[in-house]
Amino acid sequence: MTAYINSLYPGNTKFLDQVEEEALKSQVPIIRKETQSLLRFLLGVCRPMNILEVGTAVGFSALLMSEYAPEGCRITTIEKYEKRIPIARENFARAGKEGCIRLLEGDAMEILQRLDGSYDFIFMDAAKGQYPGYLPEVLRLLKPGGLLVSDNVLQDGDIIESRFAVERRNRTIHARMREYLYMLTHCEALTTSVLTTGDGVTVSVKNHDSPEQGAEEV
Repeated sequence: MTAYINSLYPGNTKFLDQVEEEALKSQVPIIRKETQSLLRFLLGVCRPMNILEVGTAVGFSALLMSEYAPEGCRITTIEKYEKRIPIARENFARAGKEGCIRLLEGDAMEILQRLDGSYDFIFMDAAKGQYPGYLPEVLRLLKPGGLLVSDNVLQDGDIIESRFAVERRNRTIHARMREYLYMLTHCEALTTSVLTTGDGVTVSVKNHDSPEQGAEEV
């Protein structure tokens, strides 16, 4: 089914296809075709003008969002892994996107705590075990009516297993992702749908009547 659905995907620009091919050859994980399609759809519906991404990698998803977001959209993306930062910057330069994509280097939690203002679209694709810790800050930065999209939440199906059926080295991530999914689906400030797209994606909208301190209620 997935192969058939992906066969219908019209593809991206030649440059995005090139960045994707380079990333895959270097074994850098990037968002799957199904998630690319979902992002393009959501960007078309929401028309965000201020996007925050947690987890840049080599910049593929930021470039994809900049390609299909409205003209004038600004993207802030955060990356800690030093080996990938120069590759992302080079990709942004090759695409001529330095003016609309701002890359912040360092620990995501520290950077999130320093950010102010508000974002109407936030894409979470960083260290999976850190998602629960990021959520209060992400909620603080997400404006009412804004969309939070989180990738890789089903862990290739491991999420439904008992923690004892999961490899020992993956148990912490397994527990934290379950915690994150519970937080999203039980947070009064959010309305969340869990999708089986790709490796699992959650789409959450911040309710318009949620209080400003909604993050504290997670």
